[in-house]
Amino acid sequence: MNSATVRNLLVRGMLAGLAAGVLALVVAYLLGEPSVDKAIAFEDAHSHEHEMEVVSRSLQSTAGLATGVLVYGVAFGGIAALAYCFALGRVGRFSPRATALLLSGCALLAVYVVPFLKYPANPPSVGDPDTISKRTTLYFLMMLLSVLLAVAATILGKRLAPSLGTWWATVVAVAAFALVIGLAYAFLPVINEVPKDFPAALLWRFRLSALAIQSVLWAGFGLLFGELAERLLNPKPAAAASGRAVPAAH
Repeated sequence: MNSATVRNLLVRGMLAGLAAGVLALVVAYLLGEPSVDKAIAFEDAHSHEHEMEVVSRSLQSTAGLATGVLVYGVAFGGIAALAYCFALGRVGRFSPRATALLLSGCALLAVYVVPFLKYPANPPSVGDPDTISKRTTLYFLMMLLSVLLAVAATILGKRLAPSLGTWWATVVAVAAFALVIGLAYAFLPVINEVPKDFPAALLWRFRLSALAIQSVLWAGFGLLFGELAERLLNPKPAAAASGRAVPAAH
């Protein structure tokens, strides 16, 4: 793949990431922010210390939220586009559109869902401030391990395909990935800092909204970028302007 094509895919990836970020922003505002507000209200009702807000809550939930989600969308769109350039043609004989959807689905699973199942997102009032560094380190360790194992599983599946066939090679690769992830779940420390009196329904809604935001972001990116990549890499023949064949010159 030449540098011009990579550059064009990178630009399209960032644009698709921006558009997917807009979709995720709507979900975050409609589903995520009400849960955050209730969690903050719970914290205020059970805390005797009231710190002065540096940034108002209204600004955080509007301009701050939009800036964070859209910048994240553009950044991850660019990174995903570069990964797409590497994966195209190496993960199977898929069309550019199908490759984008496959890459987005695998990335959602490896980058977010697997770490989320071990260390799920918590609302603002949950968690000990003294352990935030430990929790952050463990979360990113789980994310890194998941991504590396996903890459290793893909390589394993490719190497086993000639002898086992595509179907069974995929089954073995997925099983190996699940086995090692299960061992990581078992041996990595468990963190449970949810207060006993914290509403379980609120915690559940917050975590579902966090998962929904990421799902919309990655699904939207896969669909949008896949369409843009398909048009770039497999352009349709231009139709004649007059709709008639041009007569041959004599």
